[in-house]
Amino acid sequence: MRLRNLLTFVKVARLQSFHAAARQLHASQPAISARINALEDELGVQLFVRDTSGTRLTPRGVQLLPYAEKLVAISQEMKMQLKQDTPVQGSLRIGVVDTLAHLWLTTLLQHWREQFPLMEFEIAVDVSSVLWRQLQEHQLDLALLVAENHSPQLVTEPLCSYQQTWVAKPGLCGQITDLPSLLATPILSFPRHTQPWQYLQQLFEGWRAETNSLVDEEIRPMLHTCSSVESLLALAEQGVGVALLPEPLVTASVEAGRLRRIAFPEVNGSEIALRLQAPQLAFCCAWHLDDDRILPRLLAESCRQIVH
Repeated sequence: MRLRNLLTFVKVARLQSFHAAARQLHASQPAISARINALEDELGVQLFVRDTSGTRLTPRGVQLLPYAEKLVAISQEMKMQLKQDTPVQGSLRIGVVDTLAHLWLTTLLQHWREQFPLMEFEIAVDVSSVLWRQLQEHQLDLALLVAENHSPQLVTEPLCSYQQTWVAKPGLCGQITDLPSLLATPILSFPRHTQPWQYLQQLFEGWRAETNSLVDEEIRPMLHTCSSVESLLALAEQGVGVALLPEPLVTASVEAGRLRRIAFPEVNGSEIALRLQAPQLAFCCAWHLDDDRILPRLLAESCRQIVH
């Protein structure tokens, strides 16, 4: 059984396309079909069904896939071990959300440079929605971002989770004791459609539903959004508004007295009081399922060891 045929089978199964597999493997489509036919003849089973709806595995193909993936992975690991004395060269495109870039990018880059001194790293810092799209479009090789629903063509592994906390300039904290006073104060957070922004929308709508009345426009929250962690911290320290940020981002400012955490008392067990405790933000590493290189996985593993 030829390893090349197994690799081709895995590619077609993952991409659900003979044409896409041919492009990834730098081969012609007839060559890809010939390899699959040879594998089917050797095994005596049909592995794919091709019709107007696309390419999909047969039950026998589904049964074969995990074994083929293991053999391909073992082959790649063997090659990597044999080449471990040969310096890895090239470039890798990595996307990082600003929270992780602010907390860990310097440490990660130093570690990666020690591991792979001849590698060049192209770093893109952006919001998760943009990084997910760029990863799916093969504009990135690896991304460190907020965990969300993702394409089945991507591999994701948990990285870390951070509790979000409300903070404000000390002089502003005393004015905020409940949700109405919070909503009357400008709120600083991450851009539209990020998880923190969505949480704030749900918080406001939940309060409207609980009070069973229309909220006066005067206390409709004023949201100032920004993708830059440093800018959000600076705005909060200058008293522009109340910020909702991951806990590790505010620790230094709180310890220095520039910011203070806001503690909201629970009032009569109100659901709104409970919802003021913002949920944790979970982050993950993600890369392409069809990427045969071991480097993205090695970098993801080093991220987990350092950040976790």
